Amino acid sequence: MRQEIMEHIGEIRGLDQAAIQAAKSHINNLTVPPGSLGKLEAMAVQLAGITGTVKPSFDRREVIIMAGDHGVCAEGVSAFPQEVTPQMIHNFLAGGAAVNVLARQAGAEIACVDIGVNSELSHPDLLSRKIRYGTANMAQGPAMSREEAMQSIMVGAKVVEDAVKRGVQLFITGEMGIGNTTASSAVICALTGMPASDAVGRGTGIDDSRLQHKIAVVDKALKVNAPDPLDPIDVLAKVGGLEIGGLAGVILGSAANGCPVIIDGFISSAAALLAKAICPASADYMIVSHVSHEQGHRRLLQELNLRPALELDLRIGEGTGGVLCLHLVDAACRIVSEMATFESAGISGETQEQTI
Repeated sequence: MRQEIMEHIGEIRGLDQAAIQAAKSHINNLTVPPGSLGKLEAMAVQLAGITGTVKPSFDRREVIIMAGDHGVCAEGVSAFPQEVTPQMIHNFLAGGAAVNVLARQAGAEIACVDIGVNSELSHPDLLSRKIRYGTANMAQGPAMSREEAMQSIMVGAKVVEDAVKRGVQLFITGEMGIGNTTASSAVICALTGMPASDAVGRGTGIDDSRLQHKIAVVDKALKVNAPDPLDPIDVLAKVGGLEIGGLAGVILGSAANGCPVIIDGFISSAAALLAKAICPASADYMIVSHVSHEQGHRRLLQELNLRPALELDLRIGEGTGGVLCLHLVDAACRIVSEMATFESAGISGETQEQTI
């Protein structure tokens, strides 16, 4: 399994520098003052580097929702019971969740993957890739084995590979799993040394007393398992989640296939941190959609050295922020493909003042 991951990482290449320079030159000749389109310009340049073309378009885009349960829920860290995970999966498959509504608006497909839900699920549209029925309680010992952690990464990478064969060109990370903000917080603390009090947030909306308990549970999990910050697979196995590993695989798989990947919220960003730790070059393919209301998310994005496109105080997950960001991706693409240049519009460009 380790060999498979290494081979996959080996497919990840740096961005196309010639396309980046060509995109910058083209954008500088558009009929706007230089730099006036801000993050949209930066996004257009990044997309050029990823795709190797100045004027990319993404007709086929897919939200990959990784779903898994967490044994740490036994510690009482969530406001919702674990039964909500399979219930929400049925909601996704029926088209009734927030991410479904926003994906329809943005013209995105949705793939829902059971990578570790703690119940039997059957539906013709469900991708059943279950590794185990939820993780173990990380407050008592490792969440999963090292082999299972590596398997979760490869599940995500393979889902992307299969989608690329169907013509999908861009991916959005999504997730479902009661308790996954706890696991994500532990992953972040293990990889960065961030204190649990800074990383742990309210998740589904817990009160002050349960928040303090959640912080203590993360501290206990880190102490019990002592994950190695220099070994991201060890971190994933000891304090992570199957859907977090699956999303790290989605990110690595997107990069290996030369596709942009839009990172959703807190859990997806924890997966992005894992992916970057496994292969730093994968960060070049990430577009961070938003900074959420979850306490540690802004610090996490600073660790990734990536800027969010939006700030909407979301704390829903599912891939909702990622799908909303699709509209900005489309805007960036249309700007470079449809806007006139100074030359084509017959408009005088910027002049340089001369000193006599």
